[in-house]
Amino acid sequence: MGATRQQAVDPATVRFVGSGLVRPECVLATADGSLYAADWRGGVAHLLPDGRQALYRSALPAGRPLRPNGVAMRQDGSFLLADLGETLGGVFHLRRDGTVRPFLESVEGVDLPPSNYVAIDPLGRTWITVSTRQVPRARGYTAAVADGFVVLADARGARIVADGLGYTNEALVSPDGAWLYVNETFSRRLSRFRIAPDGALSGKEVVATFGHGTYPDGLALDAEGGVWITSIVSNRVIRVDRDGAQTLVIEDADPAHVDWAEQAYRAGTMGRQHLDKAAGKVLRNVSSLAFGGPDLRTAYLGCLLGDAIACFRTGVAGHPPVHWSWGTA
Repeated sequence: MGATRQQAVDPATVRFVGSGLVRPECVLATADGSLYAADWRGGVAHLLPDGRQALYRSALPAGRPLRPNGVAMRQDGSFLLADLGETLGGVFHLRRDGTVRPFLESVEGVDLPPSNYVAIDPLGRTWITVSTRQVPRARGYTAAVADGFVVLADARGARIVADGLGYTNEALVSPDGAWLYVNETFSRRLSRFRIAPDGALSGKEVVATFGHGTYPDGLALDAEGGVWITSIVSNRVIRVDRDGAQTLVIEDADPAHVDWAEQAYRAGTMGRQHLDKAAGKVLRNVSSLAFGGPDLRTAYLGCLLGDAIACFRTGVAGHPPVHWSWGTA
């Protein structure tokens, strides 16, 4: 029902917000009109409603750069950052004054590898994804490897609650709290797990599988039960309806590049070069999506290669994220 109300979007109609951002992979929107994006200058870029920009940044001990991939906002307006280091990861707590401290650097006695995403649910629990244990990470860019995992951090501590995933990417709890949705980028599927009261995950279901050129990275939930997927390499946004039906919302792909990446993917030789050159005419390797605007009908797109946030209007409203009314300007 909802899918038929979302018309295809012409990439030429996309507009951009902000400038000078560095790898704004993850984007958040709040009710006051603010946008927040991960920024590899070492923290979070804040795009204020009046057009100004601020940068909340820091560095880790011993000069280790802070490379935020996923970003979550806490109720006091500070942030949790999933760090995508060269060999180490973890999640760090960053305040707007630049104060940074570890939130979680190891789980079950093992240092966290480069970490992909972090999300806070309505119960205050923190969900963290690690895409792969492979070194370098590009060895995980294949369906033959499934060693990604999900960590839950709550009042009981931190523990791995799902393992053996095909390059775990963004993960979100459903509005009713019953399911954890997870993108498995190089298994090319959207999966979900049932959440028990103690946070344990079980009953994995494959919600949707994706084909040629689609590598699901970011996800967002809408008010009608749909899940919106962003695809790296092909610059696609796809809406997955409750029944699994897929609607292509926008695509800005270079067919030759997609074919080149597909050949490498199927041969097991996909590498950073296939991700770092993926650019359409307008979009720059879209990696996340956040619904915003006063009616939650504006989609804002994070990306790997651009320096601004792309946006377009949607026919379906987003579901308000847990941080919607937090950290207002």
